[in-house]
Amino acid sequence: MRHPSGLITDRAFSRLVAEVRACTICAPYLPLGPRPIIRGRPSARLLIISQAPGRRVHETRLSFNDRSGDRLRAWLALDRETFYDEAQVAILGMAFCYPGSDGKGGDLPPRPECAPRWHARLRAFFPAIKLTLLVGSYAIDYYLPEIRPRSMTEVIVRWRDFQPDLFPLPHPSWRTTRWLRDNPWFENEALPELRARVADALSPPSRCAPCPRR
Repeated sequence: MRHPSGLITDRAFSRLVAEVRACTICAPYLPLGPRPIIRGRPSARLLIISQAPGRRVHETRLSFNDRSGDRLRAWLALDRETFYDEAQVAILGMAFCYPGSDGKGGDLPPRPECAPRWHARLRAFFPAIKLTLLVGSYAIDYYLPEIRPRSMTEVIVRWRDFQPDLFPLPHPSWRTTRWLRDNPWFENEALPELRARVADALSPPSRCAPCPRR
């Protein structure tokens, strides 16, 4: 898969992305039909794993293109340009298609077929990832199965235990507003460290200074 020129990796990655975007395995269960949405290039250094696209994301084909995205970008201290730079930031949902509404103002859970089918294959093409954010209970449960049956709050309060590779977060939807009010430690303690870790992950690789000529 790897090649000094990068051509083999790029071609294999492009083929896999095309395969993902042509996927229709969940079509019978998707009210608006399949429209898989993923972002990232093999050079990405930050990976965001969330739940599934919302309706606005489905319509615009742009991940986190809604109020939850505004809140997430504020948490990470990233502007839209950096957040949507696929050479730096990769975004994978636990499902890639909008699952439909739950009838209560939110969305249905991500389809369970998606992550087992695609995540491992896709993540193999992101060797430069320095930090992975697990956003919301679905991502946390899938990638940290050993912590069950603890609640999302019990996991996030232990965010230090998952350093330096992982950082569990609540989902930044409107439903999290009360959670934030009830858990002020998140904004006071976790967010400053999160922003520092994100900045470090996205900082350009250091280069050794050239040796002086003799």
